[in-house]
Amino acid sequence: MKIIVLPGDGIGAETVAVAVDALELVSQRYQLGLNLQHDIAGHASLKKYGTTIHEGLMESVKKADGLILGPMATYDFKDESKGEINPSKFFRKGLDLFANIRPAKTYAGSGTTYKPLDLVVVRENTEGFYADRNVESGGSEMLITPDVVVSLRRITRQCCERIARAAFELALTRKKHVTIVHKANVLRIGDGMFIDACLAVAKEFPTVQVDDVIVDAMMAHVVRAPERYDVIVTTNMFGDILSDLTAELAGSLGMAASINAGTTYAMAQAAHGSAPDIAGQNIANPFSQICSAAMLLTWYGQRKGRPEFVQASQALEQAVTQAIAAKESTRDMGGKLGTKETGQALLKRLAPTD
Repeated sequence: MKIIVLPGDGIGAETVAVAVDALELVSQRYQLGLNLQHDIAGHASLKKYGTTIHEGLMESVKKADGLILGPMATYDFKDESKGEINPSKFFRKGLDLFANIRPAKTYAGSGTTYKPLDLVVVRENTEGFYADRNVESGGSEMLITPDVVVSLRRITRQCCERIARAAFELALTRKKHVTIVHKANVLRIGDGMFIDACLAVAKEFPTVQVDDVIVDAMMAHVVRAPERYDVIVTTNMFGDILSDLTAELAGSLGMAASINAGTTYAMAQAAHGSAPDIAGQNIANPFSQICSAAMLLTWYGQRKGRPEFVQASQALEQAVTQAIAAKESTRDMGGKLGTKETGQALLKRLAPTD
């Protein structure tokens, strides 16, 4: 499996380095033959090439089997004419990564005082309210007068159906329960279509329980009783907000793993930002990046019928769980270690014992 590795901005260099070490170890242990090819994007690329995405990078990614993208300083990149391309958006659109899958679960020993949860938010990733995903010519926000802005949302049946199918397929591997989150009481046509599409796909999965919840009520329900939920499927903006909430309920955004997956390509990217305020201080939690990389191995293994990749992914997740329980983690998860030391402790757990 060939993987392009882009460390990103801010804490990315630190957290991605730990994930790379972990991948190289499980590659050796499970004979995966991983080929990790390192490149740059974001500020490092802007400084070297005058653009955040240099020429030929997309072609390299398309020839690979997966992409690891570190956190990017998205807010810094405002003017594409000056080479300030948002790398996350660039790969998401260019590779048609329509499913943003974000798990959230609590870990014993993390110090979190909240209720146990183990759920996954499956977020539509290519349309919705976000202005960069709706109109071919550019953004879909319009300044009508100096004091009036109109923001458009695009919802298509095709995108609704494919994100629903991704959610139901995932549910078959878990507790067989899908919750549709929407705002159809107000957005009757768009979210009405989303619900209809999800229910139509649900007929293909008769063993999966289905229910639906209005998004504002869901924010309360997932706080009050997170154990009620398994797989949550929703539109873009709702999923973005809800997944940050569930990650924090699980203990820390530093555990917010995610994968952006499409029909042909997939990108592992921690769901948190580049955190420039703590970059270089050896305090960032690397587990979100490691767990994102593990999700990429699972995606590839299931797609290619390679169980050893799924086994390696499970070994990574198990080692993270054990490390947190043993307080071998950063402070946000109850430990006292730095980023690098957390990685070293994890590698000891991953090392073959025979």
